Amino acid sequence: MKTITTTAHLESDTEAVIHVFDGADHNSPAPFISLRIGNGDVDVVLLADPDAAPALRTLAAVAVEAAGLLDAMALNASEVQG
Repeated sequence: MKTITTTAHLESDTEAVIHVFDGADHNSPAPFISLRIGNGDVDVVLLADPDAAPALRTLAAVAVEAAGLLDAMALNASEVQG
């Protein structure tokens, strides 16, 4: 990853969109994708070439783990309040 540090607050309506840039005939010598996360007002865009696939898989795995932790936190909060 290149250098940038930013903070964004994810909300329940945050969208994620993938755009593929691989040329008109799908034969670009330098294909890449953009992964846009946001709702149009403020977006975070990740650009990745095919070599970055392992990094995206790691990001996805960590995101799933984080979602599980948030689910557990919500469940715990509802039990405490309930």
